[in-house]
Amino acid sequence: MKNIRIRTLCRTDTRQLLAFELDNRHWFERHIEPRHPTFYTLHGVGNHIDEYLEAHARGKWHPCVILHGDDIVGRANLKDIDAASASAEVGYRIAEHAAGKGLATRAVQHLMELARSQWQLARLKADVTASNAASGRVLEKCGFVQGQHHPRLAFVNGDWIEGYQFARVLDQA
Repeated sequence: MKNIRIRTLCRTDTRQLLAFELDNRHWFERHIEPRHPTFYTLHGVGNHIDEYLEAHARGKWHPCVILHGDDIVGRANLKDIDAASASAEVGYRIAEHAAGKGLATRAVQHLMELARSQWQLARLKADVTASNAASGRVLEKCGFVQGQHHPRLAFVNGDWIEGYQFARVLDQA
């Protein structure tokens, strides 16, 4: 996909983010735990953005949106940033219509660069359900190594799903 930009989430993203989440709700819920129904309102998404931006201000998260033109087609986050251990967790979600077009790889590469240059992190991790092999391939393409198996990684549609933790030591620029 051309005309892709990745930038830090802004409060002004509320309407676009709600549209993205509503359009892809069922796609995401096949792979991850569903969000609470109250999330899917302007007020709910606004609160969500406020929480993420507050965590960003405290140095605990770096939330990003992936844009194609003016439309949000994905999200990418550094989560649980821990300055003491120089580590964080990587998370991302890509719109169903944009999946398989290299956006997840670009998002992970963007997060790796943020982790190195802005947050001075040395290690990243990511959790992937066993049923989401595409995410595992994205992480491996970005230099992550599959590690520990978790028999109860996520609770989706009333069932526990197994998965794996992937990890990556970052080269310092």
